[in-house]
Amino acid sequence: MNIGVLVKPVPDPEQYNSIAIDPETKRLNRAGVPAIVNPADKCAVEAAITLKEKFGGRIVVFAMAPPDGREKLMEVLAMGADEAVLVSDREFGGADTLATSYTLVKAIEKKASEGDTFDLILSGNESADGATGHVPAQVGEQLGCNHLSAVVQIDAEGDETPESLMVFQKFENGKNEFEIRLPAVIGVTRDINKPRYTSAMGVIKAKKKPFDTYDSEALSPDKTRIGIEGSPTKAGAIFTPDTGRKTVELTGSPEEIADELVKRIKATGVKIISGGGCRE
Repeated sequence: MNIGVLVKPVPDPEQYNSIAIDPETKRLNRAGVPAIVNPADKCAVEAAITLKEKFGGRIVVFAMAPPDGREKLMEVLAMGADEAVLVSDREFGGADTLATSYTLVKAIEKKASEGDTFDLILSGNESADGATGHVPAQVGEQLGCNHLSAVVQIDAEGDETPESLMVFQKFENGKNEFEIRLPAVIGVTRDINKPRYTSAMGVIKAKKKPFDTYDSEALSPDKTRIGIEGSPTKAGAIFTPDTGRKTVELTGSPEEIADELVKRIKATGVKIISGGGCRE
């Protein structure tokens, strides 16, 4: 089973307080902020490795990122992927999810034209920074194949690459079960597995694995569909929320404290629900 996996370097959540927003472009300024592999994408890599261990085949990981994204691709190669493709060019910058998906599809198609056709494309269901959940479905639509998102379990029977997979979505009151025919694109959540740790031997082997970089010239994309020009989604107001907290001590009798607490809560615009309905 040949599997492509889409991964994205994202800002380290522990460093979010260091991220600034450009007031003109309304884009995140990530300069100096360390990146990690998007956690859900790591789960997609783990799911791919599990399927490869069962059916054999190859795993090719794709990332659209600046040149320093190479480091994160080396990390997933060390986990067990076989080959990596960094999709990187200034022309790709500022892309929304639609332009990003189109660019990734062009990379997948180029790799397929070189002999690596894919039975399955896996991706994290959403990224930790954007959290739109658009990319798996958009890639599936543009590739013209079946796709499903929010998957928490993938089952496959037999010893050879199957024609379809049984996949599951988890909801509050149970699971949805689907049979999805291959080729397909599947977006997985972090509930699907716990990614393995990389070993020292894995890091050594990663340095010897194939690594390609595709720029705009290599992909020959429609320039009206990439980067800022190809992005119909434009950010409106973006702001950094105030995450500061303060402590206030209320004194008095229990009744007085309760009344003061209610006043303070109502002052924030919150409606208090009592047994008789909304308390104004």
